[in-house]
Amino acid sequence: MMTMEEMAGVFGIGAPVLRYLFGLLASIPCSWLRRYVPGATGRHLYAAATGALLSYCSFGVTSTVYFGILMLGSYLSMLMFRRHCGIITFVHAFAILLTCHVMSMRGEKSNTTGGHSIGAMMVLTLKVISAAINYQDGLIQDEDSLRNAQKNCRLQELPSPIAFIGYCLNCGTHLAGPVFEIRDYLDWTENKGLWSPTAAMQPPSPYKFALVAILKAFACMGIYMYLMNYFTIQQLSGAEYRRWGIWNRIGYQYLCAFTARWKYYIVWSLSETSMIISGFGFSGWTKASPSEEQQPKWTRAKNVHILQMELPRSAVEIPVYWNIHVGIWLRHYVYERLTRNGEKPGFMQLFATQLTSAVWHGLYPGYMVFFVNTVFMIAGARVLYRWWKLIPEKAVVARHLATFVNGLYAVVVINLTSIAFMLLDYAHTMAAFRSVYYIGTWIPFLVMVLGPVIKFPSTERKQRAKKEE
Repeated sequence: MMTMEEMAGVFGIGAPVLRYLFGLLASIPCSWLRRYVPGATGRHLYAAATGALLSYCSFGVTSTVYFGILMLGSYLSMLMFRRHCGIITFVHAFAILLTCHVMSMRGEKSNTTGGHSIGAMMVLTLKVISAAINYQDGLIQDEDSLRNAQKNCRLQELPSPIAFIGYCLNCGTHLAGPVFEIRDYLDWTENKGLWSPTAAMQPPSPYKFALVAILKAFACMGIYMYLMNYFTIQQLSGAEYRRWGIWNRIGYQYLCAFTARWKYYIVWSLSETSMIISGFGFSGWTKASPSEEQQPKWTRAKNVHILQMELPRSAVEIPVYWNIHVGIWLRHYVYERLTRNGEKPGFMQLFATQLTSAVWHGLYPGYMVFFVNTVFMIAGARVLYRWWKLIPEKAVVARHLATFVNGLYAVVVINLTSIAFMLLDYAHTMAAFRSVYYIGTWIPFLVMVLGPVIKFPSTERKQRAKKEE
């Protein structure tokens, strides 16, 4: 019988990665069996127990202990310091996460294992922070001061310890996400809201949709295994790459980034399958037009839109289609909360949000370089969108051409800058950026600088109206 190391060698991956993939696959039958567990308490216990077991099998005892420390500290802050539990949990959770990041970096330098549970710790960090903030929001009496997200997610009562653990670990959904709200988890477990037996329209059977998701996962796996034989970031430091012309270098960097994304598509499709087959991925009904039939939505399970990600119309759309629920979390718990009511968020809110995302991902210089670049990328995309709005609606060809330019801008910038996300090391990142003349950085910056030069009609109308007054 083959050992785990021998089996991993067949697939060309490490044994820890293979254990992690087995854990993701095992979360699918675990989530399916959850459908038959009776009673809310029983379902909480099942979610907690299966999540802990999958954590242990995927990462070992040490990582599972760290998960427990994170959850324990967060719950105690909610129990003892409700008025400030949001900020306490934010600091506590990020402190543990950063500690694990440092340990992971040291482990990689010494060629020991230890970095493969970081993704699960990152997901748990966002879960416990959102739960604590929503419990703190439950103290707010002024309804008018609350944003819609706060009204929908705040908690009036503290969940029981087993309910909180069940939310955090729920059948292994913390292995790869997506992040979801504790309010939704409690409604699902207790048969409320969308899952209420008295709801006007009951959730549909999940099996057809789960089958589509798992077939997508295996298709992504096949694509990734094929591409990884031809496009690797190691080639960027090779002598052959240095002999290529600029267009070949740009093309190769694009294909390296394109290849790397498919491994994320694999794990997110597997986690999507798990959430759909459990029934928790269901998020309501929708229809494209009044004459059409209602169709079920599974947006809570979906963490990426592959086609829109690879062919974006604007760089602004990328956070909407990539790691969707982390983007939602950052918007609700960082971007919006740094903006005062009645004011519009600006560059500083965007910068703080992207900086938070960078720290959440890790302490490698490459993460910082990438997310700082995304600030300029998104700011530049907003300028391009404002220019697009200046084109008259009757100029159909010009508007389509401008849309193409916006999409090309997004594809070029995100793929060339995401090399930093892959290389991580500062020297190697700068060498890769330099080899393509920093195109991914100076194009967005140039667009930002040129943005104020063009006067927009709406601004001119406002100025004329002020003069008339």
